[in-house]
Amino acid sequence: MTDESARYELAQVNIARLKFPLDSPELADFMAGLDPVNAVADAADGFVWRLQSDSGNATGVSVFGDAAMIVNMSVWRDAESLKAFMYAGRHRELLARRFEWFERIEEALVALWWVPASHRPTVEEAEKRVLHLRAHGPTPHAFTLRKTFPAGPGA
Repeated sequence: MTDESARYELAQVNIARLKFPLDSPELADFMAGLDPVNAVADAADGFVWRLQSDSGNATGVSVFGDAAMIVNMSVWRDAESLKAFMYAGRHRELLARRFEWFERIEEALVALWWVPASHRPTVEEAEKRVLHLRAHGPTPHAFTLRKTFPAGPGA
C-alpha cells in the first residue's frame, strides 16, 4: 500500500429491490442471515465501517425514496479486502440466493468509490455515485469491482 492509498478507504454501496416485504415468510432466510453475515463482515480483515440503524442493519434506511429498496453500504481498506469477504463463507451463500429475494434490475445497483480515511459516506452520497455510474460507466468517481481505479485525490 502506498502512502497515497493509505489516506483513502474504499466505500461500497449495494442497492436491491425486494420482491416481498421484509417480514414475509419468503424473506425469512434472508433476514435470518443478516446478523450472522454482518458479524462476519465486522470481523473481516480490512473492514472499516458499515451503515446501520438502531436495528443493527440498514434494512430500514430509505434509498432513492423507494420503500421496496434496501441498501447496504460499507467502507473497506481496499478492494481485495472487500472481495475476500464478498465471495467467501456466509456472504457467498446469501449472494447465491439473491434472485429469490430481490428483483433483477438491469441498471447499476452497486458502486464503489474512494473516500478520505475516516470519512463515512451518506446514503445521499451513495445515490449520487450509483447515478453517476449508470450515466457514465466506471470512472474514478464511481466504479465496480470488475473495473477499479487507484485511490487518490481525483476520485
